[in-house]
Amino acid sequence: MSQDLTTPRTKSTKTKKLYDYQQEALSQIFGRIEENPESYNLVYQLPTGGGKTVIFSEIARRYIEETGKKVLILTHRIELCNQTSRMLSEFDVNNKIINSNVKELYDQDEYMCFVAMVETLKNRLNDDKLELDQIGLVIIDEAHYNSFRKLFKYFENCFILGVTATPLSSNMKLPMNDIYNELLVGEPVQSLVDRGFLAKATTYTYDVALGTLKIGINGDYTVKSSEELYSNNLMQEKLLYAYEEKSLGKKTLIFNNGINTSLHVYETFKAEGYDVMHLDNTNSKQEREYILKWFKETPSAILTSVGILTTGFDEPTVETIILNRATKSITLYYQMIGRGSRVIDDKKDFTVLDLGNNAARFGLWGTPLDWRKIFSSPLYYLGNLIGDDDIERSFTYAMPAEIRAEFPNSTEFSFNIKEEYDKAIKMNIKSKIVLDKSIEQHCKLCVENSEDVFDARILSRLLQDDISDRIKKYSYCIIKSTKNYIQWLEDDYKRRLGTMINQSFS
Repeated sequence: MSQDLTTPRTKSTKTKKLYDYQQEALSQIFGRIEENPESYNLVYQLPTGGGKTVIFSEIARRYIEETGKKVLILTHRIELCNQTSRMLSEFDVNNKIINSNVKELYDQDEYMCFVAMVETLKNRLNDDKLELDQIGLVIIDEAHYNSFRKLFKYFENCFILGVTATPLSSNMKLPMNDIYNELLVGEPVQSLVDRGFLAKATTYTYDVALGTLKIGINGDYTVKSSEELYSNNLMQEKLLYAYEEKSLGKKTLIFNNGINTSLHVYETFKAEGYDVMHLDNTNSKQEREYILKWFKETPSAILTSVGILTTGFDEPTVETIILNRATKSITLYYQMIGRGSRVIDDKKDFTVLDLGNNAARFGLWGTPLDWRKIFSSPLYYLGNLIGDDDIERSFTYAMPAEIRAEFPNSTEFSFNIKEEYDKAIKMNIKSKIVLDKSIEQHCKLCVENSEDVFDARILSRLLQDDISDRIKKYSYCIIKSTKNYIQWLEDDYKRRLGTMINQSFS
């Protein structure tokens, strides 16, 4: 591809030909501006990596040239301010960043475009420290964030253009269709992949029971409950196994929901001798620059992080994204995976390892989405997402090879709880017989691979995960799945299995 969507240009791009889908976006957006020159709010959707900054930089240049009015671009992070300013300069748009050092704008007549972080500008406007004159167009990057709403009252007579990869509000109590009149949908992910603009994602999922996770006031899983689940040894082992199975030696970016979890991940990988570093928002600017430089230059680097790299971070050499967390936010889901979608040199695909049932919840990255319907009816969309219980019902337990190896004399390991339950119901037999049969099969596995009762009891402990899976599937069948009842069933199952093993050797 001739146009690089990820790196700053080294010369003016005023006359550079944009891609056809970018030109189409420009045409549609300027059509709306001509029809509604002021007091109109439009949001434009385009996947991460599709070149949103390229598009709105050209929009700013052309708008200034055609109308003589000024443009204001709002972002929610200082890194995005700096990136946007650099891109505007490459488009020959003379711009000024309004940051914490800018108290007043004595020189605003020298600029036709301003770039500001939302909180900084809000504080200056509230304090009457500055007044922006002749603003005709306001462009909002990452428009799904709600912090921008507080500035709309200052620009009621302007055309407001929001841009985002996911036009779904970060706060469902404040839907985007309340403040935007219309949504324009850009080129979909799959089309950008097919045309070589984005890398293709191959996703591998690892089933994780999320029953202990709690939902916070923001609608997503709480950090505290996520830390308790993802910091435990079993999850750390599952993460390490997933990495070694599908990403060994590849440049890998790991997303976590909590600093303690990320630090545990760091220690786990460090103990295995891998090149790994940890990054979160408590790192200084100098530390962050050092870590990201190391990550860029180290071929097999593993970077474990918390939140900070979901937006405004572009490292095309990333080969694997690991979602070591669960999220209820499709925006966050697409942002995390999007960090691996950049195309560079001969990189045409990348790997996604999902340890949070996220693909089951939202669909695979690139699955067609009706963004117009989501934009117009966000609560309906969120209310119809598949729940964690339903996701876990579809889990299929696969006994690890190392455990199977402990039962060399056995050939039959599977037992279909649902099938046996349906048989019992059809024959009008009590469903308890399902667990009786399951215990008999587990007992047979232990006995035929042991010399005495002690060996058999030791082998039975290796069946813990299989037992838990069967009990959970049985609870789904009888529609009785309180935690206490499931625990009682499991304890009773193991007690009865132990008794049956003893009787077998007696």
